[in-house]
Amino acid sequence: MATSTEPLPVSAIPDKLDAGCDEAGRGCLAGPVFAAAVILPPDFSNPLVNDSKKLTARRRNELRSLIQEQALAWAVAQVDPAEIDRINILNASILAMHRAIDALKVRPEHISVDGNRFKPYAAIPHNTYVKGDGRFANIAAASILAKTYRDEFMEAIHREHPQYGWDINKGYPTAAHRAAIVAHGATEHHRMSFRLIDNQLTLF
Repeated sequence: MATSTEPLPVSAIPDKLDAGCDEAGRGCLAGPVFAAAVILPPDFSNPLVNDSKKLTARRRNELRSLIQEQALAWAVAQVDPAEIDRINILNASILAMHRAIDALKVRPEHISVDGNRFKPYAAIPHNTYVKGDGRFANIAAASILAKTYRDEFMEAIHREHPQYGWDINKGYPTAAHRAAIVAHGATEHHRMSFRLIDNQLTLF
């Protein structure tokens, strides 16, 4: 098992151009779901690159710059709340990953995905890995990019709607976030197909 001083393997398929993919924001009540795809060079090694949930915000942002500088290719994409409501969050998460792969400047030969669900992308073989963001550096790198870009987005829309505390909760279903929805109603950034409160609200 990798530790904080032992770098994660660069990819699940070391002899291929392997794109690691992960998403951020799947369980949120508000905001898009983001996903990233990252192809790392075979000699990449950094013991700090790990599952984004295990890192501080400051460390994630530091690693984001490093990953973007050193990756062979990287891309971030999103699916907005209205589309999430139309196709459901699982399909939206996979669509965000497909969009990120679409945007890569290097075409991968294999795709490694965090989790256990994915839809085939073109004719490129793929594998899913439960807790892959803690097992492979390219998936961990994707988790860091997806998380940091999504957090940045939520902090920006927080300035439009400060009553929901998105700078702190990032759209996740905290008690304070649900209380704000009760007090102020839902916004265009909320996912109306999710259980925002006990009884669904009308968009104001």
